[in-house]
Amino acid sequence: MRFEIVLAPEAVEDLRSLPTAARAEVKRALETHLRNDPTKLSRSRIKRLRGISRPQYRLRVAEIRVFYDVVGESVEVLAIVEKAEASSWLEKFGSPE
Repeated sequence: MRFEIVLAPEAVEDLRSLPTAARAEVKRALETHLRNDPTKLSRSRIKRLRGISRPQYRLRVAEIRVFYDVVGESVEVLAIVEKAEASSWLEKFGSPE
């Protein structure tokens, strides 16, 4: 099953602010990992976040972290942030369970 990838307005801004090479790498990773099986956990790429109800998952792309939810047949990308900013983003915008 192919999932629809929907970027929140904040995620679109995050993507635009990335350097060109990083932006291309993130777009490739979204297509590769989230289009067909966004809930397939792996040791290094996709992680189910614990203790948080939103976002549900994190995708690692080099030094970039993509936070997203899976709703039905859609993947809702909430944010695309640098690794150094990931913890503070989760504290500010993450919804505890």
